[in-house]
Amino acid sequence: MISPITGSARNAPPFRYDIVGSFLRSDEIKAARSMFDQGEITSQQLQELENKEIAELLKHEKALGLKAVTDGEFRRSWWHLDFFLGIRGTQKIILNQGTGSKESTQRAESFKITGKIAFEDHPMIAHFTQLQQMAGETLAKMTIPAPSLFHFVQDYNGNEIYPDQQLLYQDIITVYKAAIQAFYDAGCRYLQLDDTTWGTLSSGRHRAHLRSRGVDPEQLAKDYVRLINESIAGKPEDMTIALHVCRGNFRSTWFAAGGYEPVAEVLFGETQVDAFFLEYDNERSGDFAPLRFIRDQFVVLGLVTTKHGGLESKEQLKLRIAEAAQYVNIEKLCLSPQCGFASTEEGNILTEEEQWEKIRLVVETANEVWL
Repeated sequence: MISPITGSARNAPPFRYDIVGSFLRSDEIKAARSMFDQGEITSQQLQELENKEIAELLKHEKALGLKAVTDGEFRRSWWHLDFFLGIRGTQKIILNQGTGSKESTQRAESFKITGKIAFEDHPMIAHFTQLQQMAGETLAKMTIPAPSLFHFVQDYNGNEIYPDQQLLYQDIITVYKAAIQAFYDAGCRYLQLDDTTWGTLSSGRHRAHLRSRGVDPEQLAKDYVRLINESIAGKPEDMTIALHVCRGNFRSTWFAAGGYEPVAEVLFGETQVDAFFLEYDNERSGDFAPLRFIRDQFVVLGLVTTKHGGLESKEQLKLRIAEAAQYVNIEKLCLSPQCGFASTEEGNILTEEEQWEKIRLVVETANEVWL
């Protein structure tokens, strides 16, 4: 049996106990968004209610001792589309999924490039500014989808604006460099890039599908590492940028399975982010062996699932942390939930109390491991 080990406390991001970002929407938020969609309240009224509910959320986060807090993505419908649709040159589209498919249970929304893309007057800059003001002295963490995901999603939906892929890559890099600088100028010092493409590229089934479309998954992985690296190149020294890898989280479901081994060498060995938030809550994510390719980045182990309300064993969590420490120094490890609790406004299938019990478990376990 692996013996539990201990490490030291940490006061800079990523923190020994951390969060991915999204939280279950309150009934008040859901009702207000529905009323806004029906034209029954104004955008100002919606924002005022969002502010009230975010203030309550922040109280909960701080009460549990979190050192970095988020707005729970309460102002978003989707974890990714709201950001993409704020980029100039994009437009929401409704996908035709047909009937009887597993995916038809989801909202069939996506985006398409309809013009030259640019980062200008994005509403999420104001969202961050409001969060930072409300967070007070506590560090405000911002989450946005990764540049690789922008390319991956638009590629499925077709694009007549950029026949030259290299030009598209360059414009995505330009957009993200501008976004990172804008968030930094607004005061953001902790930015997380959320990315499901690596979960897809870890899946044998999805890799086979890519090949059937004439896409080489090995080359795509290399292209996406370059896309991320060039997007964050030149970031300010006092800004932490993390990459969160996910395999799907809509209403407690998932769409990809498979360990990190197919992408580990290029993803962990070459991506120049400061930290990886990695899904490791069950067997779908594989073992810890791929972590041998980690260089000097932090690894935030997503050992506590957000897909249901049952609590993991604290002792088992400690053993799994010790197992991961065979590949990454304990001082470079942290703990978090495996994903957010509501990647979309529908939220996962658990209660708010169960959500907070999960966070409490993360905090208590981390405090016992990293003294």
